[in-house]
Amino acid sequence: MKKVEDLTNSAKAVHDRYAAGRMEREIVRQWVLGLSMYPEPHGKRVQEASAWFKPLRDGMDPVELKIADLARLEAIYRG
Repeated sequence: MKKVEDLTNSAKAVHDRYAAGRMEREIVRQWVLGLSMYPEPHGKRVQEASAWFKPLRDGMDPVELKIADLARLEAIYRG
């Protein structure tokens, strides 16, 4: 288990870079899938994000996919 503050700072930075188009979805996906266990309420949000990012979701509309991705990242740092 790592520090929650590190998680929230990293999640916000990844969210902001991805939202601005400075980070590809695959990098975000790998980052989320590499997260470890965290205490609640963040732990549940990390698990939900991992479940969301696990499948590639290639068939989704790219705009809708990015909106959904960003919502899951935001949930991590907002708790």
